[in-house]
Amino acid sequence: MVKPRPDPVSPAAPPAAGTRPRFPATLERVAPAAVGGRPGTPGSAAARRPERATPPAAGVGLDSAAVRRAMVGRLAEQGITHPAVLQAFERVERHRFVDSALAAQAYEDTSLPIGWGQTISKPSVVGRMLELLCAGRSLPLGRVLEIGTGCGYQAALLSHLCREVYSMERLRALHDKARENLRPLRIPNIHLIFGDGMPGFAQGAPYAGIIAAAGGEDVPPAWLEQLAVGARLVAPAELQPGRQSLVVVERTPRGFERQVLEGVWFVPLKSGVA
Repeated sequence: MVKPRPDPVSPAAPPAAGTRPRFPATLERVAPAAVGGRPGTPGSAAARRPERATPPAAGVGLDSAAVRRAMVGRLAEQGITHPAVLQAFERVERHRFVDSALAAQAYEDTSLPIGWGQTISKPSVVGRMLELLCAGRSLPLGRVLEIGTGCGYQAALLSHLCREVYSMERLRALHDKARENLRPLRIPNIHLIFGDGMPGFAQGAPYAGIIAAAGGEDVPPAWLEQLAVGARLVAPAELQPGRQSLVVVERTPRGFERQVLEGVWFVPLKSGVA
């Protein structure tokens, strides 16, 4: 079995005291320590608000802030109202995460193929899941685990909503693609992990949130075990044959509270790596 390997796009701010993960010896860094700015000390302003690269000047093409604002407006009309989630969509350029031949469709509310039988989800679906993850909670969230990195777009959005993003991908080719997509953005609080997401990533637990981009027959017990008390999980699950639903699980001092919401359709959750 291939052991999951954290692969930070750039150094992250240190986790909260008492919860620092112990990484395996095969920690792989894909950017020099200076990239993205010097990480702050725990509790400092720099640690709470990781540096972002200076955004490009707004133009008239796909890199135009106006194009993203128009997409955000449509998301708001569809019911996504969380201000921080909408702001993340406005800041992250979706066209950077799709193939150039599909870039003209990047800001439409549609899923697009990203290769290897996978897709980048519709912005409205991503927004719905992020809103469920964040609703009623103080931001930024702490450490969040994403199952299914894909092309890296959702990880980039999460980086604006939490202090650290641990994102797992079981397909080596997609893991590498996400790393290349994210590297130019110099986002300092994302760790990419190549490995099987079914058992989660215990080295980074407990998590303030877990979000999945693939659906199994139910939520894996390992994910629930890795949630901190007060944390929330958002994931699709095939609770009935051939029918996925969005599931939200919150861990409370009394146990787990679960909601089953609207129908969705994601790629199936698989174990192992490829």
